Amino acid sequence: MKKVIIIGCPGSGKSTFSRALHDITGLPLIHLDMLYWNADKTTVAKSVFRARLSQVLSRNEWIIDGNYGSTMELRMQACDTVILLDYPTEVCLDGVRQRRGKVRSDMPWIETEEDAEFMELIQNFRATKRLQVMELLEKYAHKQIFVFTDRAEADAFLAQKRR
Repeated sequence: MKKVIIIGCPGSGKSTFSRALHDITGLPLIHLDMLYWNADKTTVAKSVFRARLSQVLSRNEWIIDGNYGSTMELRMQACDTVILLDYPTEVCLDGVRQRRGKVRSDMPWIETEEDAEFMELIQNFRATKRLQVMELLEKYAHKQIFVFTDRAEADAFLAQKRR
C-alpha cells in the first residue's frame, strides 16, 4: 500500500480517514480540494488542476483524498489501493453539518453556512455518482479495494493498520 485513493460521498469522512491513514503509514497526503480550490472559493483552471494532479501521481507514494469524477479513473489507474467510504446518505449529511464552522486542513476556507446545492449533491450521490464509482471498481478489481459501509468498519481497518 504505497499509492492510495480515498473516495466516497461528500461528508463521508474521506479527509478524516485520510489523515488517520497518513498518521499511521507516513505516506504523503494530498487533498484534491486543495489542488482545485482557491481560498476565495474560486477554482483553478482545469488544466492547472490536471497538471497539479499529474505531478502528484508521478510520485512514488501518496494518499489522495477526494472524488473529482473527471479524474477518478486516472487515479485508479495509478493507485495500488482504493478505499471507498460507502456510507448511508444521512451519515454523510450529518458529516457535513458537523464540520461547519471548523478549520479544516483539506479546504482553503471555513464553511459557515449550509450550501443547498451541495446538500442536494449529497442526497443524490447514491443515485447518480455511486454507480459510476462501482463500475470503476469492477474495472480495476485487480487493485486492492476496501469498501466500508459504516464508520466502525473504517475504524477497525485503521486500528488493524496501527498494530
